[in-house]
Amino acid sequence: MKDVRKGYVRPLDLRQGRVDMTHGSGGRAMAQLIEELFARRLGNAYLGQGNDAAVLPMPPGRLVLSTDAHVVSPLFFPGGDIGCLAVHGTINDVAVMGATPLYLAASFILEEGFPLGDLARIVESMARAASDAGVPVATGDTKVVEQGRGDGVYITTTGAGVVAEGTDYAGDRARAGDRIVVSGSIAEHGMAIMAQRESLGFAANIVSDTAALHGLIAAMRASGAAIRVLRDPTRGGVATTLNEIARQSGVGMMLQERALPVQPEVAAACEFLGLDPLYVANEGKLLAIVAPQDCDTLLAAMQAHPLGRRAAVIGSVHQDEQHFVQMTTTFGGRRIVDWLSGEPLPRIC
Repeated sequence: MKDVRKGYVRPLDLRQGRVDMTHGSGGRAMAQLIEELFARRLGNAYLGQGNDAAVLPMPPGRLVLSTDAHVVSPLFFPGGDIGCLAVHGTINDVAVMGATPLYLAASFILEEGFPLGDLARIVESMARAASDAGVPVATGDTKVVEQGRGDGVYITTTGAGVVAEGTDYAGDRARAGDRIVVSGSIAEHGMAIMAQRESLGFAANIVSDTAALHGLIAAMRASGAAIRVLRDPTRGGVATTLNEIARQSGVGMMLQERALPVQPEVAAACEFLGLDPLYVANEGKLLAIVAPQDCDTLLAAMQAHPLGRRAAVIGSVHQDEQHFVQMTTTFGGRRIVDWLSGEPLPRIC
């Protein structure tokens, strides 16, 4: 009989292994999962502190904090997965406040029986996204629920950043005469999810636009343009986001259908499924409300950045006591662009 090495622990089996209840028990199995899978891929000086909370340096400025739960289905989709989506979505929520994102926290809810190989793939994607963005995952938590009580993996991320005094891109600052700018073509994320979920074999592959937008926003701020409002149009799409801003600011808006950037394959997929691209989620686009005299300056700065090459002016702000968002159609008529009603695309983020 061969001697067993003292202190030997069998490594995690990332090929055939699965999450079990012991991985959430707080014991040796949980410690091994954290050390071999999470810490090895997400590791940094802050996460390496190994305490119940990370002690972090904070530069001067006002603290910006945002949290977001991610329940996307399927977990893997063209252009991304739940891991990078969890990083990008929270970074963007912090960045559209005009803040510099600094740190992330991540909480994983794992379902018993979930393949460890798929979990490693998700964590590796998350690690790449955080590294590329320069925003480390500084602390985290893992829980396991019984099989049938979850759906593989849920991830909640919290982001912290700082914003300088005097910077304010809140939704109540739009004014009559301002221009509405979108950073690129819309509806790609939601349609990529739908195509994957329903196994729709479109001739052209539709890829999610998931991306961290803080670099683009930094370039926009550096342009000196008078930016009133920034938002990322995720759930509910461009239409719902603009309705939120119109209500907060007490104004109306007029969009131009001809100006909306929509990729032909996305437009075709939306038409096939009976969806309006204005209501489909985005994960790598932003909306900016800008003073009219600075619109060209802002647009040039956005188009010079890789994530803003297809930036376009899609409408304007005007006085309206009803706070309606309307659109001039390609046929010259007008229609109301109302709030999203119902949930045509559930679990897209």
